Amino acid sequence: MKARPKKRHVALLVESSRNYIRELLLGVAKFVRVHGLWSVEFQEGISTETLPPWFAGRKWDGIIAEVSTSSIARSLKDCSFPVVDVNGDAPESNFPVVRSDDVLIGRMAAEHLISRGFRRFAFCGFKEAAWSDLRRTGFERRVAEAGFGVQVFDNADSWRKHAEPQSDSPGRSSEQTLRNWVRSLPKPVGVMACNDERGWQVLGCCLELNVTVPEELAVIGVDNDEIFCELSRIPLSSVILNARQIGYEAAALLEQLMAGKTLAEPTLKLNPVTVAERRSTDALAIEDPRLMTATRLIREHACEGLDVNSLLKKIPMSRRVLERQFVKLLGRTPKAEILRVRLDRVRQLLSESDLKLSVVADKAGFHNPEHMCRLFKKKYGITPGEYRIRTTLDR
Repeated sequence: MKARPKKRHVALLVESSRNYIRELLLGVAKFVRVHGLWSVEFQEGISTETLPPWFAGRKWDGIIAEVSTSSIARSLKDCSFPVVDVNGDAPESNFPVVRSDDVLIGRMAAEHLISRGFRRFAFCGFKEAAWSDLRRTGFERRVAEAGFGVQVFDNADSWRKHAEPQSDSPGRSSEQTLRNWVRSLPKPVGVMACNDERGWQVLGCCLELNVTVPEELAVIGVDNDEIFCELSRIPLSSVILNARQIGYEAAALLEQLMAGKTLAEPTLKLNPVTVAERRSTDALAIEDPRLMTATRLIREHACEGLDVNSLLKKIPMSRRVLERQFVKLLGRTPKAEILRVRLDRVRQLLSESDLKLSVVADKAGFHNPEHMCRLFKKKYGITPGEYRIRTTLDR
């Protein structure tokens, strides 16, 4: 009779309130469902700098941990069971590591901003965060390859200060320092924030300073944390990390270690997935202030009935010049740009609400629902009703 597999007792020492770690834990859960006979213990909201009280006195077969400090690295080295690190920032940690490739994250953010036509770039990170430094390195290298430089927020405060649960904001002095830096940047400029929290803060500074996003300052973050990205006044574009796969691969490595196997590769870095494009980078870099104003007015008022005639009343340009410049810059006329913004609003309302088509049409600036439906099908190849069904099934 075949021996019954031994149940593994595994501790997850991660700070699970963050979206990235929650996604990572779902990857661990997937591995356990498919391959592992594990009994898992973790606690939400724990510090990753010290071992939790419940950790001591139990017999563990393995650990998945964020090894972020030298002290936690030393504590875990004193244990006699395998450890897989999903952070990799502690200099004294020699554990197998599974993490994102932070240099490639920086390169991907740079590619996104370069493709928007920006020629000025800036990076806003944190001190005492190796992952932030690596993302900056990747960003700077790709921008340099394109022939440009990067202005860096050199007065950045400590990541650990922001990560403390009792401190939800960095304080007035650091907020003012960041605000002054945003004000000093030449415009238009493409800014990479090291994560979505930092991107949220940069966008907040733009709002206070009346800096137009994304025409004057475009911002891209990292993690695709929907709380920061969607609740921001200007929805934040963000690099999507393969967090679930990181969790899955970390669990797979730990299973090998608990089985007494030797790892062929102790460090595994996973590529980022893609960029979730939102409004904070939804523009091309525009030097002409008249065109910048025109694209901003379209973005803000297209769904309120704005047409080309009313646009021309606010822009000191002839219709012919305006159309020629739009085609040169965007590859479409002002009328086509107004329609694009309205149809994007239709897609958003269809996927995020159960509003009737007549209400959707009105909110998107269409006076006639049938006309909206015809234009929508011509653009996307399916009816609004079919689009709603498809996006509802995908959620």
